[in-house]
Amino acid sequence: MFQTFKTAWKIPELRKKILFTLIIIILYRLGSNIPVPFVNGEAINAWFSATSGSSILSYFNILSGSALSYGTLFALSVSPYITASIVLQLLCVAIPKLERLSKEEGGRQKITAMTRALTVVLAIITAFGYAMMLKNNSTDTSKLLVDGYNTGAWPIIIMIACYCAGAAIIMWLAEKINEKGIGNGISIILFAGIVSRGPALISGLWSMITSNKYHLAVGILLGVVSVLITLGMTILIVWITNSERRIPVQYAKRTVGRKMYGGQSSYLPLKLNMAGVMPIIFANSLVAVPATIASFLPSDNWFSKFVDTWFDTDTWIYIVIDIALIIAFSYFYILISFNPVEVANNIKENGGAVPGIRPGKPTSDYITKVLNRITLIGAIFLAIVAGLPLIINAISGGQFSGIAFGGSSLLIVVGVALETARELESQITMRNYKGFLD
Repeated sequence: MFQTFKTAWKIPELRKKILFTLIIIILYRLGSNIPVPFVNGEAINAWFSATSGSSILSYFNILSGSALSYGTLFALSVSPYITASIVLQLLCVAIPKLERLSKEEGGRQKITAMTRALTVVLAIITAFGYAMMLKNNSTDTSKLLVDGYNTGAWPIIIMIACYCAGAAIIMWLAEKINEKGIGNGISIILFAGIVSRGPALISGLWSMITSNKYHLAVGILLGVVSVLITLGMTILIVWITNSERRIPVQYAKRTVGRKMYGGQSSYLPLKLNMAGVMPIIFANSLVAVPATIASFLPSDNWFSKFVDTWFDTDTWIYIVIDIALIIAFSYFYILISFNPVEVANNIKENGGAVPGIRPGKPTSDYITKVLNRITLIGAIFLAIVAGLPLIINAISGGQFSGIAFGGSSLLIVVGVALETARELESQITMRNYKGFLD
């Protein structure tokens, strides 16, 4: 991977793309530290640390690079854009007219325009909820909003406008990366936000080692175990992400004029983890709803006490439900994103066939059977990546509370790094460079 980046840096065109991407990342991190009027960032961060450890807000805070917990300009991060993209993808499957539009020439531009419009709508709704949450929880003790501005509509309007503008700017930055940079824009911004929390995580690990309530040696042992688990999960993620099931496809020979086409063997690659991190995002969003609702209620409310006792991130009920939802959503996401019938028809129309399988429906049934098997493996992998940190935290009695959502974050970081390296490698190959293939 490092050799690929080194080779790409020597190519002027790729060097410009890399530098452009780095500039966008710097702008994104600057925006993540720009304060919003009427907001007390330090007070919000302290309130987040005390109340939102197991809520969906904690997960969104990780994706935003801690911008959400400080109430800065980019607090909403890429969440509205990701949600809008998922909604449009689901609608394209559910509504035949949208599905046909997405396949037409110029239809993708219309779908993109719809995604942008829906992003703005979701940003307004999310910003309103976030601003009202800050206002309702701003007391004489917490002071989430600056004194004198925790009442009235004007501060709320200003905050909503700032957060919506921040979400729109992030969407624009991501699209600029897609046009002139390297990698997928949203993935790169997610990567930058999560990696920016690295120093804080290292600091937290050091604090855990030095302030262990039992003995310094126990703290060192816990630190070493944390590092080894992280390395082991990184290796597992790289291995599974690069793994694929190849279905052989044989194309028949055909003569066009004086030339003969076809006759060669190929394969249909099916990624072992085709769903990526999306099932984890869906599952975490649903399973954290009770804790999120409880964070809006007084701490002595019966529902808040129930959630704190039975549905926190270190409870086994939370862990079991989260893992079950990850496995279920893995199958659901593959169901809406991959169409075996369409793939089988494309193979048939191009004169191809899977050896030993008849074209048409038998081919689609065979692809579906293979897909179900590898989806199960991918679902178990995602359950391990997301569930292992939760299990470790539950067994340790909260010693590792900072890694509750660490598995999904690591999956995003490693996946984006591998995806970017593959794109660089392909562009190097097109320019007659071999990169690390030497």
